[in-house]
Amino acid sequence: MAHHPHSGTGPQADTEPEGEPVHEHVPRHGLDPPGPVAMEPGEVAVHDCHAGEPSAEAPDVEAPTPARPSAAELEGRLRRALADLDNMRKRYERQLAAEREAERARTAAVFLPVIDNLDLALAHADSDPAAVVDGVRAVRDQAVNTLSTLGFPRREDTGVPFDPVWHEAVSVVPNTGEPDGTVLQVIRPGYGQVDRQLRPATVVVAGNTQG
Repeated sequence: MAHHPHSGTGPQADTEPEGEPVHEHVPRHGLDPPGPVAMEPGEVAVHDCHAGEPSAEAPDVEAPTPARPSAAELEGRLRRALADLDNMRKRYERQLAAEREAERARTAAVFLPVIDNLDLALAHADSDPAAVVDGVRAVRDQAVNTLSTLGFPRREDTGVPFDPVWHEAVSVVPNTGEPDGTVLQVIRPGYGQVDRQLRPATVVVAGNTQG
């Protein structure tokens, strides 16, 4: 390929091929950008941003301080809270009363068979008077078992030391030969346990005369 002489000087004038355009390279801001001159629009926008300039997407704006509630608003909140508390108290009182009534009904229901057996014993009293005693004894045993099921067992032990938790002494018998405070006789049985007791047993205890 033939070369034509150029009037310009420098190595570019001697090496450019004939027929191809000559691209002039003009530096921006006095410095060449890194990479090719032709760049995508998005990349140009990024490179055009100068360091130290604030970003338009995150403005430094201080959030407004929320206004404090007024005295009237605070008083209204307090009144509503007190009203809710009072309604809750009344609701719990109604529930407690309903639970008590239900427990009374359940306790009374377990004694219905005892009453039924008493009615049967009385119905046969005229035909067989001797059977009445056996019938009453059977009903008594059934009632004792019912109380024990409810958590109140029968207590009628003799020969044990007197205990004010379980016993109530109504009489003291001297010179029995038994140690002082020994339960000699149970006049009325007691029912219950340590944590819950219907009544203590009424007893007679020994109390030897000191001489």
